[in-house]
Amino acid sequence: MHNAYFQFAAPQNEPVYSYAPGSPERVALKKQLAAFKAAPVDLPMYINGQEVRTGKTVEIHPPHEIKHKLGQFHMGDASHVKTAVDAALAARAQWAATPWEQRAAIFLRAAELIATKYRYHMNAATMLGQSKNAYQAEIDSACELIDFLRFNVHYLTEIYKQQPASPQGIHNRTEYRPLEGFLLAVTPFNFTAIGGNLPTAPAMCGNVVVWKPAETAVFAAAMFMQILIEAGLPAGVINLVYADGPTLGDICFNHRDFAGLHFTGSTGVFQQMWKIIGGNINKYRAYPRIVGETGGKDFVMVHASAQVDVVATALARGAFEYQGQKCSAASRAYLPSNIADAVLNKLKEMLGTMKMGTVEDFGNFINAVISERSFDKIAAYIDNAKKDPKAKIFAGGGYSKTDGYFVEPTVIVTTDPLYTTMCEEIFGPVLTIYVYEADQFEATLDIVDKTSDYALTGSIISQDRYAIDLATKKLENSAGNFYINDKPTGAVVGQQPFGGARASGTNDKAGSALNMYRWLSARTVKETMVPPTDYKYPFLSADAGA
Repeated sequence: MHNAYFQFAAPQNEPVYSYAPGSPERVALKKQLAAFKAAPVDLPMYINGQEVRTGKTVEIHPPHEIKHKLGQFHMGDASHVKTAVDAALAARAQWAATPWEQRAAIFLRAAELIATKYRYHMNAATMLGQSKNAYQAEIDSACELIDFLRFNVHYLTEIYKQQPASPQGIHNRTEYRPLEGFLLAVTPFNFTAIGGNLPTAPAMCGNVVVWKPAETAVFAAAMFMQILIEAGLPAGVINLVYADGPTLGDICFNHRDFAGLHFTGSTGVFQQMWKIIGGNINKYRAYPRIVGETGGKDFVMVHASAQVDVVATALARGAFEYQGQKCSAASRAYLPSNIADAVLNKLKEMLGTMKMGTVEDFGNFINAVISERSFDKIAAYIDNAKKDPKAKIFAGGGYSKTDGYFVEPTVIVTTDPLYTTMCEEIFGPVLTIYVYEADQFEATLDIVDKTSDYALTGSIISQDRYAIDLATKKLENSAGNFYINDKPTGAVVGQQPFGGARASGTNDKAGSALNMYRWLSARTVKETMVPPTDYKYPFLSADAGA
């Protein structure tokens, strides 16, 4: 008998392992890296709880070691997408009717499996498949993914508790139903945690999902899917497919039961998806929920009072961790003239100590960019800057794809605040700096706000509280995540809910209750204890003596 209310308390953030020399986690991770490299994987799709292999394989190579074959995955086609949609819809009724504490237990168990049994599997798959160093993988594919699972269970529990008032004789209640149909989750290469959160957040709410990961992140996605199945996820609730985007969209966006999109990727792709969904709006059973986090052209605004070492460190970490391939990465900075030379020289000194190479060497701060296509795009920006009179390569500027897709951390200094690399998203280890006159702080804030269509992250570095207050107000709409005296990266689940507006997305804040609300449909129920038996209200009665 179900006769208790179950509570899931607010969790603590998963501790981040250091992987320092001599630590047990360093030994364990290196062992798992070697194991994955020694035994090539053969990764199926997971449809209706079954492994699906098509024979149409795509090889997986580490971006930092392109001659080594990690394994392969099996590419699907339209028939597999259709089967995944059918499987999701077939699973919907039973999954939606499953008690919350039973659904929650699956995702909490998955979090524990990652924290213990599979921590090094997830990190090693991310490191090798997506070229992340040990620390960047740890905060992503272990800690953030664990946090998403645990905190989302807590957030959803708190939502379910929210109930309306009930006056005497009336019982009001609100039911939080899943959406009517299936959800599509399209996930990026750069964060394994995002890849895991986008399908699981709606699934927690009782929804069923078709999940398409980026092809460059299939290794980690398949690893997580195996963990979900081991944790007890029923067949058909989440279906992992590898198919090209147009095929996927043609089937899902034309389906009557398409109920929503959870997306992280490029702005152009998201806008095209939205356009198609809008054009098909008359086909759907209900208006689809569309949630997306897209690009960024993230800024660091520096005040004349800032400390040189603080600024240089924020730029070095914010621009070049994970090769600048974070949506939140610092890619444009504004330095006041009074400290610009000191900051630039300190930054150049820091870059000179950064080692670049494979992920197996834990001394490497910089690894490879994700693909040849990305490499070529970044190299083109660097080449154009080398010959443009408005720009100067202050540091870095080298690149090679002989052994892997390696691009040196590159700093461009421009005399034009609207120079190309100040405005366009590059998604690589390229930081462009504009030096402004120190007494033009407020005017430069206006430039910061108007330069980019994006509004994801940004920061102000200053020791002057009035300057901080002014920047916070004037840049209110310039960044969905705003940092004071810090780099504009590193949002933590439960601490800094993540998302931006303008061309950066719908700002539905992954890692918070705001995101969970998007996957719920509320029904209000009113029960009257003693129903009336006469239509007449008191005001209809005649006045006394009338």
